Amino acid sequence: MKNIKILGSGCANCKRLEAMARKVVDDLGLEAEFEKVTDMNEIMKWPILSTPGLVVDGKVVSSGRIPVEAEIAGWLKE
Repeated sequence: MKNIKILGSGCANCKRLEAMARKVVDDLGLEAEFEKVTDMNEIMKWPILSTPGLVVDGKVVSSGRIPVEAEIAGWLKE
């Protein structure tokens, strides 16, 4: 099972990133647990300069932008 974290304050882009990641997980038929990290102190523990951030299995794969679904799919297949 994949562990996916969305790092961000809960802004529109953070919600959009979460929705896209959930869609890709469904499309690929994967099992994943999602965690929203909104606490700024927790977010600052990750090596990102801006939100939203996407973390897959403990590895930051994206920050400061909304990746396309194909990118997310590639990260989830690794």
